[in-house]
Amino acid sequence: MAQPMQPATEAIGTVEEVHGPVVDIVCDRLPPLHQALSCASGQEHYTFEVYRHLDERRVRAIALHPTGGLRRGLPVFDSGGPLRIPVTPDCLNRLLDVFGAPLDGGPPLAAMEMRNIIARPASLAETIPAAGIFETGIKVIDLLSPFVKGGKTGLFGGAGVGKTVLIMEFMHAIVRLHQGVSVFAGVGERIREGHEVWHEMQDAGVMPHTLMVFGQMDESPGVRFRVGLSAVAYAEYLRDTLGKEVLLLMDNVFRFVQAGSEISGLLGRMPATVGYQPTLMSEVAELQERIISTRSGDITAVQAVYVPADDMSDPAVSTILSHLDTMVILSRSQAAKGIYPAVDPLLSSSKMMDRSFLGDRHYSIAEGVREHLARYRELEDIIAMLGLEALSEKDQRIVLRARRLQRYLTQPFYTVTANTGIKGISVTLDQTLGDCEAFLRGDYDAVPEERCYMRGSMQE
Repeated sequence: MAQPMQPATEAIGTVEEVHGPVVDIVCDRLPPLHQALSCASGQEHYTFEVYRHLDERRVRAIALHPTGGLRRGLPVFDSGGPLRIPVTPDCLNRLLDVFGAPLDGGPPLAAMEMRNIIARPASLAETIPAAGIFETGIKVIDLLSPFVKGGKTGLFGGAGVGKTVLIMEFMHAIVRLHQGVSVFAGVGERIREGHEVWHEMQDAGVMPHTLMVFGQMDESPGVRFRVGLSAVAYAEYLRDTLGKEVLLLMDNVFRFVQAGSEISGLLGRMPATVGYQPTLMSEVAELQERIISTRSGDITAVQAVYVPADDMSDPAVSTILSHLDTMVILSRSQAAKGIYPAVDPLLSSSKMMDRSFLGDRHYSIAEGVREHLARYRELEDIIAMLGLEALSEKDQRIVLRARRLQRYLTQPFYTVTANTGIKGISVTLDQTLGDCEAFLRGDYDAVPEERCYMRGSMQE
């Protein structure tokens, strides 16, 4: 079992009751909310986080370790502050837990300093606004829903539409295109999935530039609720000390909301809309408002967001959405057609999709592509019933170009080369714009549709 990465300073009370991950503690003096407390029983070490003052002498805490072995009367110690993690420039190429303890079998981090995972965001005077396009080398994203450099992007989709694969490709892109570093937060990851992601990152050669922080699905809701903040604290440290582009990836931020809902129920709070915690908005804001760029460097965040029952009006989904600059919708219907990445180009959006940000050429080409794809979607039912020949000559031309554009916007990824047998391809924004401009002009009207599928630039 991982031990807490912070020494206890003084005895503060004793364990009174234990109900699953909920621990009631009788204290000589009340510790502040969110204070980290610790306890030991034989060889087992436990860390608690204070969430509620029950009365003048008792607090209710959530255990961050399994509570088997805890019993009444055990002494509880005060750590002197919130949960802290060890930070060092050598944290890259490591797999850590919420405490900063190794999960990869390697030695503990030689900490140069300890950082609180709960901290205030940088002041307004220190922050700089997110601006500029963060190129990914992925055609459909760079063209139609470009990422904001120093901004926040959400990948929305149900189960099995490719959110994790896209996140891994972004990790590859930050190293290849931006010479930056990545921090990956596995929030509520299945152990099998986390293990696969770790090995795939090693096989792709990006681990030397990546730090992974996991709070797995089988762990306490307290761990799953705080692992995102641990990852943010590491991203802030790398931004401030290395001065590099930092790409913060979270898979899956919806599990963070679920963990908060579990904690809220354990604390006896009355649930709000659709059973979510009444503190949903403030908890999401506490995490999201830390992800900012300063004069020291940028943090660009990409967050996978599971959409329950594909319902975008779900309160958790809409709350997360309000903090984002770019929204990438992954569609089950696109995946069913073999369109990968399964991005829905008509539902996805970005605050960068403005002529003043993109310039006339990019904006005009993107709008032309959207218009062709939108018209094709309108006519799909008519084509299915009556055939392409039932359309006017103009609509036939639009549909055929839209079908080629739809296939052109597919792309093989580096991180799944071993699974598909197709070498990954990165395409610059200039190449994508040139190709799409040529499609809209009709330069490729004679090219078979299959020649446009799963390739890079048309000039190759």
